Amino acid sequence: MSLSKVYLAVDLGAGSGRVLAGEFDGKKIELQELNRFENTPVELPSGWHWNIVSLYQNILEGLTKAADIYGDRVVSIGIDTWGVDYGLFDKRGRLLGLPYQYRDSRTDGMIELAEQKVSKKVIYEKTGIQFMFFNTLYQLLSDVEVKNPALEQAEDLLFIPDLLGYWLTGEKAQERSIASTSQLYNPTTKDWDYELIEKIGIPKHLFKKICDPGMELGGLTESVAVQTGLRNVKVVTVAGHDTASAVAAVPSQSPTPAFLSSGTWSLMGLELPEPVISDESFNDAFTNEIGVGGKVRFLKNICGLWLIQESKRHWKLSGEDVPYGKMASLAAEAEPFRSIINPDDPRFTAAGEMPEKIKAFCAETDQPIPESKGQIIRCIYESLALRYDQVWQRLITYTEHPPHSLHIVGGGCQDKLLNQFAANAIGVRVAACPVEATGLGNIIVQMLNNGSVTDLSHGREIVLNSSLVEIYEPNDADLWLSAKQKFASICS
Repeated sequence: MSLSKVYLAVDLGAGSGRVLAGEFDGKKIELQELNRFENTPVELPSGWHWNIVSLYQNILEGLTKAADIYGDRVVSIGIDTWGVDYGLFDKRGRLLGLPYQYRDSRTDGMIELAEQKVSKKVIYEKTGIQFMFFNTLYQLLSDVEVKNPALEQAEDLLFIPDLLGYWLTGEKAQERSIASTSQLYNPTTKDWDYELIEKIGIPKHLFKKICDPGMELGGLTESVAVQTGLRNVKVVTVAGHDTASAVAAVPSQSPTPAFLSSGTWSLMGLELPEPVISDESFNDAFTNEIGVGGKVRFLKNICGLWLIQESKRHWKLSGEDVPYGKMASLAAEAEPFRSIINPDDPRFTAAGEMPEKIKAFCAETDQPIPESKGQIIRCIYESLALRYDQVWQRLITYTEHPPHSLHIVGGGCQDKLLNQFAANAIGVRVAACPVEATGLGNIIVQMLNNGSVTDLSHGREIVLNSSLVEIYEPNDADLWLSAKQKFASICS
């Protein structure tokens, strides 16, 4: 009978969630998916919300399967999710309504309203965070403006991984990596920026002492232990933001690893020892989020495979479900660089009618309108790769040790065509691995807590042992140079 230790990673993305088991044999981690489930927001009269109760129930089902399979070999549980969203709790620990989904329109106009209270420059100097309409700052400002009764009753604010950890253990925490996505955290003072919070008009008492990744939150409540069958299992505050967990698993020993976390969003950045907050980074709209061990994820959000996901959903609603594998084949057969879009154009942010929005952009910029599915998909892929290059060229100016390769991690690293396009556009070697970066990073932090891993570098060695790396070398340089010039003219 195996004596290997087992760690459970709850990994929730904006479209789906899963519970993973990581079995560590002393050299590598073998992952087993225990439960995968949809994460579908619900539209209520009050707006778009996350069905957090359904997510919690699916997590419990995954934990129950873990107990059945692994028994007392389960050491701990870690939870990571998307950023910025939160739940409000009253003084008796009751959730005050379903958490809002970050794309909900209640934040419309909030960036401009916040600027009337505190200038953008000052907000950036304090937080080092890119201005995105869905940041926690603007969600809370919306609550303030409409005098949301939940905000008035609230005793605690818990980000989504903290919320789920509270339900599992009865212990409340605000973990640093997820807190840093809020645009209310100061990476220089390494604490909440209470002055900013007060000027925006958000209740200061909601923001408590921040805990770091790798801290023990607590054991499972008796109720959860009975429901799942897991005994003597603790919950560890891993890097609660899924990108922070994914970057923790980037299998690089470089002093400044360059990464692209590829999924619904594409997040391209460098792992740096300190935040970079300057006029230049403000103008370039780079963000400083916190990772494992206090490292800074200096990055930029790029609209990623959301464009593909929404196109697929549109075609499915129209009666044709196009598998992802077929989508890549259709793109490969289409004419190169026929049409290009700016993936970060605001029109692509909202759900619905994505192929029609792409056609409209091309018409407005006097390009051939993509008609076939292959033309639309190729347009998306090439445009994403060209946007990657644009961000990369600015990113590498922020370090004295420019990286010579890019690590693509996350579910999107399975997309071989997009990986090759990224290498071609940027002109550097691309290493794609691991697909399960977020789950592996989650588990690595639990192992740090347990003493099975000595430091992050050791953990990354284990990730490399546990994953198959695919290398993509750049080619077609002249063709892509011409495309970059076209992209710059269209997206200027």
